Formats: sequence, C-alpha cells, structure tokens
Amino acid sequence: MNTIGIIFDLDGVIVDTAKYHFLAWKRLADDLGFEFTEAHNELLKGVSRVRSLEILLEIGKVQLSEAEKQSILISKNEHYLTYITKMGADEILPGVEAFLDTLDALGIQYVLGSASKNAPLILKQVGLFSRFKGIVDGNSVSKAKPDPEVFLIGAQKLKLPPKQCVVFEDAIAGIEAAKRANMISVGIGDKETLSEADYIFNSFTEIGSNFLQELINRTEKQEQRL
Repeated sequence: MNTIGIIFDLDGVIVDTAKYHFLAWKRLADDLGFEFTEAHNELLKGVSRVRSLEILLEIGKVQLSEAEKQSILISKNEHYLTYITKMGADEILPGVEAFLDTLDALGIQYVLGSASKNAPLILKQVGLFSRFKGIVDGNSVSKAKPDPEVFLIGAQKLKLPPKQCVVFEDAIAGIEAAKRANMISVGIGDKETLSEADYIFNSFTEIGSNFLQELINRTEKQEQRL
C-alpha cells in the first residue's frame, strides 16, 4: 500500500519549536528596544529566517543595514540552538509516533519538508531522524513557502508525482505551498486558520484508522479520471 507518500512540516506538526523561536525572537526584540508578542510570533510561522527578521523589524519600525541583519540572524540562531539542543523525545507532539508507526506498517514512505535549517538537528534530538526517507530543509531550497519548491523536492525524494503526495502542515503558507504543488493538504491546528486545507485536525490524535485508506482512494480516483 504505497500509492501515496507523506511530506511532513516540522515545527507545529512533528514537534512544537514555535515556543523556542518566540523566545529567541523576543530576546532579539528586547535588545532592539521594542515589544514582541506571541501574537506577533504567529506571523512568522512557516516563514524563512530572513523573512522572519524582516517582519520583526517592520513590527518594531527598526531599520538596519544588511551587515547588521546578518549579524542579528546569527545571534538569533545561536539563542535558538541553546533551546533546541536540550530537546528530547518527550517534545514530540501527541499522536505523531503512533501515526509514523502506522505508515511504517503500511509501507507508506515519508519525508520532511521544512523551512528550518535546524531540522536535521531537531529530528536527531527527539530520536526521529532515521525514520524519514529524506529531509528537505532550509539548506536545500532557495524559495520559502508559499513557494512549493520544498514540497516538490520532497516528492522527488519519495519518487512520486506531486498528485500522490500528502502534505501535513500547521501554517497558512505551507497549505498554500501544498496547493501550488498540486498536493493533498492536511492542516494540523486551528480549523479557521487552516480553512484552505483539504482536511483539518487539531492533532494527530484525532486522525482515524481509516484516514490513510481514504487518502489512497482519493489519489486512485484522481488517477482513473486522467
């Protein structure tokens, strides 16, 4: 049963590192002299590190030279690394490991498709690195979501056409990227925020045992119509 392949986003889907990004960006905003809230942090979900800094500076109405921006990005990542190097398997989100076990039992392969340049490190920290067939991260792509590049490379690693790939995402930009790639999208999180996704669940614990078969049937029907 391998007519589909799965592409997982990382932050907010496999693990919740948003809290660590928030702490690192907040520390940066504090140093620059303005407030950065958790609501502000929502604007950075699924966005590249460079664009995140641009948004942060727009919030604070701060202008910096390119050299200063590069220095700040390095500093932010160093702060972030101090948090994620303390992560363990207990930070894998509920239901994820059981879902991966089901995929393994069915012979359905899966890869990671994340904007994070630290994705390999995080997966190693939580003990999931070896389970993925491939990893596409911020070091592998030149265009950030909602551009579909990250997912199209993921499809290549799965050796499947995009229409047979299913993307699990928690961010609006990620859902849009999946749609641009002509892939099935599954939102993990708030139903209103992710309303454009083909399917939406609060967490993996909500996903029923027949869901994967439903996805397989859907892709097979699409193939028959062509």
